[in-house]
Amino acid sequence: MKRLLSYYIYVYLSITALFSCAFPLSAQQFPPYPKYEVRAVWLTTLNGLDWPSAKAVNPERRKEQQKELCQLLDRLQAIRINTVLLQTRVRGSVIYPSAIEPWDVSLTGIPGKDPGYDPLQFAIEECHRRGMELHAWVVTIPCFKIAAAKTMGNRSILKTHPDLCKKHNDMWYLDPGMPGTADYLASLCREITEKYDIDGIHFDYIRYPENARQFVDNPTYRKYGKGQSREEWRRNNITRCVRRMYETIKSIKPWVKVSSSPIGKFNDLSRYSSRGWNAFRTVYQDAQGWCRDGIHDMLFPMMYFQGDHFFPFADDWNDNCWGRPVCPGLGIYFLHPREKDWPLEVIERQLHFIRSIGLKGEAYFRSRFLTDNVKGLYDYLDQQFYPFPALTPPCTWLDSIAPNSPENLIAFTSGGKGYLMWEASRDNICGTDVYYNVYASRSYPVDISRPENLVAVKLRDTRYEYNPIFCALNGIHFAVTATDRFGNESPASTVPFQSGTEVTTHQLAHDRRSLNLPAGKAEFVMITDGQGRAVLTAPYTTKINIEKLPEGYYEVRTLEAKGISRRIGCFFK
Repeated sequence: MKRLLSYYIYVYLSITALFSCAFPLSAQQFPPYPKYEVRAVWLTTLNGLDWPSAKAVNPERRKEQQKELCQLLDRLQAIRINTVLLQTRVRGSVIYPSAIEPWDVSLTGIPGKDPGYDPLQFAIEECHRRGMELHAWVVTIPCFKIAAAKTMGNRSILKTHPDLCKKHNDMWYLDPGMPGTADYLASLCREITEKYDIDGIHFDYIRYPENARQFVDNPTYRKYGKGQSREEWRRNNITRCVRRMYETIKSIKPWVKVSSSPIGKFNDLSRYSSRGWNAFRTVYQDAQGWCRDGIHDMLFPMMYFQGDHFFPFADDWNDNCWGRPVCPGLGIYFLHPREKDWPLEVIERQLHFIRSIGLKGEAYFRSRFLTDNVKGLYDYLDQQFYPFPALTPPCTWLDSIAPNSPENLIAFTSGGKGYLMWEASRDNICGTDVYYNVYASRSYPVDISRPENLVAVKLRDTRYEYNPIFCALNGIHFAVTATDRFGNESPASTVPFQSGTEVTTHQLAHDRRSLNLPAGKAEFVMITDGQGRAVLTAPYTTKINIEKLPEGYYEVRTLEAKGISRRIGCFFK
């Protein structure tokens, strides 16, 4: 019976998804959830750790690979994640058709083999369809393991630019001290930025490798050091690469956000030691300097620590962000019993601390540990920490002029469906390449500063579909804003509650414990809350126990075979 009931609910929700929208039903004061917040995940393609598990060796497996990504993005969208950092350059190989480097092995299981489609383009379209940003995650300095070099083929960087490569431990790396390294990395950034509608490029491993003192760059230092200390020279090498890539990207599309993931502790603090592992001195990343010098738009420091290894260093990033969003990377893989088996409370405390001190969001490493709901983290974010959508913070240092408000906003019903429509807005730099956000509230005019009123984000179409019966019953007013590619949001265009909509309804009687239903032949009954979410399902009887339901507005429907669902009525408790 449970399996049959689950099937009925699944079919019903699939059919009605297009007609439902989430609106607040209470004027209560909400906790201070931010309207602007980065909620990011690292989606790892290396060895298919997060995606793909299916190998695109034929058309059927290709579709399976694409379906797998769509299901993953659906899971992320459902908990209101707004930024996906997709590993695009893996280890000297890429997940798009490149004129510079070969295909990555993760896509087909065969190094250099074409999967038969463009995974990066596909991922961008699917993220944008869900209102999420996609940032191309580029692993910069590492190339590949020495043992794998022979499998990389003639398009390997070891064949095309051998002068830039150095062996270190069991890996080939680019030598940051070689002037050509910055040019090579910039060429990859140029290729991605020109070909794809990305929202950002994210540099990973933009640093010297572990055990950097053993990195063999004496000849390079003798040739290019020019009187600098080795430490100063190495930091300048990394910064030169960052600057070259940043300027290349901005020359093509100034709205593309440039970020990186530095080591989580920038340097020793006056009261807390980094214990020999920090960005500035150990691997020569002057990440705070990149923000100060305007060659970075965001930082995602890898803060995979807890306690005094986390909180004071998060404060330090916040104190030295130079007006750029800093979003700590959280090591949620440590929740897993086969890792460090952290309790969920470790991540909960970090999340609340990040929000309390004014940092601009967080990123999760890796996505699989989030979507697999390890230690209940997925449920916690969905039900408590991310109850409403959030917009990504605007990059006002790049551009601060918002597009014009959507004009001629109208609301109407047709064929039992409700629609908002408006004219396309224009931006001073992006033209009509803008997004739209929809707000809804019982109060008029709609307060667009309140995140609980935000019901749809980053729409690309100039139309939005809603449930007219729900909106008429609850007196819902609408507002629509336009947002440019830099994140600047226009003033709202509003449309008041459409009082002319005819609605017939039937109030069901109850005594706060039992709900009375008319006799019927349906097998199951479903009760949904004001946001259209199923809160109770049960076999159909004339009395349903509602004692545990909180106060609020509810609708009652039958659940029948083939997805048929009939509205019985509604009730207030």
